[in-house]
Amino acid sequence: MNDRKNGAPEKIQKLLSDIGYKLNIKLSKEDEERLGLIFSDFLTGFSMMVDKGPVITVFGSSRVTPDGDEYKLGVELGRELAKLGFTVLTGGGPGLMEAVNKGAHEANGNSIGINISIPEEQPANPYASPSITINYFFVRKVLLLKYSCAYVFLPGGFGTLDEFFETVTLLQTGKIAPFPLVLVGREYWRGLMEWIDGRLKRDGLISPGDTDHLYFADTAEEAIGVIKKHIENGTIKLRPV
Repeated sequence: MNDRKNGAPEKIQKLLSDIGYKLNIKLSKEDEERLGLIFSDFLTGFSMMVDKGPVITVFGSSRVTPDGDEYKLGVELGRELAKLGFTVLTGGGPGLMEAVNKGAHEANGNSIGINISIPEEQPANPYASPSITINYFFVRKVLLLKYSCAYVFLPGGFGTLDEFFETVTLLQTGKIAPFPLVLVGREYWRGLMEWIDGRLKRDGLISPGDTDHLYFADTAEEAIGVIKKHIENGTIKLRPV
């Protein structure tokens, strides 16, 4: 695994080294440096998210171009979420993440991005402020989920699907509160849901209620409608969480 070249801040690295020494914990130099990076990433992310609630996280592809209908939907979604008073949080990259941040930015809302450092150098989009770049995917997912009171999934590839399955697993196991998860684009998600219902549920590999928190929409307006219903019933509260 390749870590960031700039490494963890020197003070954090020294602190972890001192803790390891006092507790008589011996680590390899590589693992000590990696632990420093992980700690630094969490510290940066946690400090950025202080008093940013209520937050809704939107996931989606980095490969969608601005001339497509899905991009326009993302802009509308980000705009309407910001108008409702939510901080809009995304993975901070291009594509649908950029679209959602752009919409929130245009509505003068809080628009935050948590980008990932990868060899292909995924650029941070210009509409997220603040925006940070995280070294590890698992740290990024913690930050994207920890502060949110709802999750919206637009179409995406492996990364988006990874985030989707982690989120539904955390909902299934009660590791996160039972907030709504909205899947936008019924046609896109249909095949996956047919497999989940027709295979996982049929074979008893998941319980029938494990998908109760999933909702479906085809438009930004529909997705916003799901969010509004959960505001009305008290599942989502318009205050910091």
